[in-house]
Amino acid sequence: MKCSFTLICAALTASISFLTANHSAFSQAPKHSFLTADSSIGRIAIINEQCKTEWEMKIGPLHDLHLLNNGNVLMQTNWTKIIEVEPKSSKVVWEYDSATANGNAGKKLEVHAFQRLDNGLTMIAESGVSRIIEVDKSGKIVNEMPLKVSAPHPHRDTRLVRKLASGNYLVCHEGDGIVREYKPNGETAWEFAVPLFDKKPAPGHGVEAFGNQCFAAMRLPSGNTLISTGNGHAVIEVTPAKEIVWKIEQNDLPGIQLAWVTTLQVLPSGNIVLGNCHAGEKNPQIIEVSRDKKVVWSFHDFDRLGDSTTNTQVLTTNGEKVVAMR
Repeated sequence: MKCSFTLICAALTASISFLTANHSAFSQAPKHSFLTADSSIGRIAIINEQCKTEWEMKIGPLHDLHLLNNGNVLMQTNWTKIIEVEPKSSKVVWEYDSATANGNAGKKLEVHAFQRLDNGLTMIAESGVSRIIEVDKSGKIVNEMPLKVSAPHPHRDTRLVRKLASGNYLVCHEGDGIVREYKPNGETAWEFAVPLFDKKPAPGHGVEAFGNQCFAAMRLPSGNTLISTGNGHAVIEVTPAKEIVWKIEQNDLPGIQLAWVTTLQVLPSGNIVLGNCHAGEKNPQIIEVSRDKKVVWSFHDFDRLGDSTTNTQVLTTNGEKVVAMR
């Protein structure tokens, strides 16, 4: 197992001579603790700044996760069931199953995004039935909004969805290759069709695949939108006028090849943390890059995580808490 930092891969079992030779680069690199999950090995875990596993739990398929302000983890155990877990005891303190709740019994659906809102409600995006709901602690629907999809499908309607400070919803429509911002009444406030950049789609999930099946989108303080393009192997920044003003493509990072780009998080430094899913054992699963496209930190560990490390949330950097941007 190993954690990688700045231009070096510092394996926990590396020799003393290796660490001595790279002492300067190692000491200057950031140290992160983070919440992460990999569906291929069925594990969600909190890994500390010393790269040791502090907590872990068995999971099924997963496409979203959050460390809440109360210290609990909001996660899913399969494609429909969302739970809130207390890490110290692994006790489930809240749960909701979209498969059977609120009129969904017998319907084909999956959940690929959820979020605990500031008012205590939980936002859930239900693919297949194509809707966003907000439920209270008892599971009662407080708000509901339909989604616009060309061909409803439980696995492809959405990937990550976030409710913005404005009250609007920013939705990644994987199947349609569109990032759309919805007003609470369901009207479209803004949308962006993820381009193919004059390339032909290619099947698969790894570095050989290609498409525009977007996974995550973040609204930046500037008003621009940061998008991970999924099997487009890229991260792009788009203005409200739909101009691409910055991007990282598949082979822009030295010694690293991007595959299905998933997680997006902007750190206080301005650096971007991205998930590099399905990229194979030669590539790190989590990468921190600067705006000038330098690799600042990475996590490359196929002992604890596998090739489906879809979601990560950095929790602390050098002992300082990282406040999530949304």
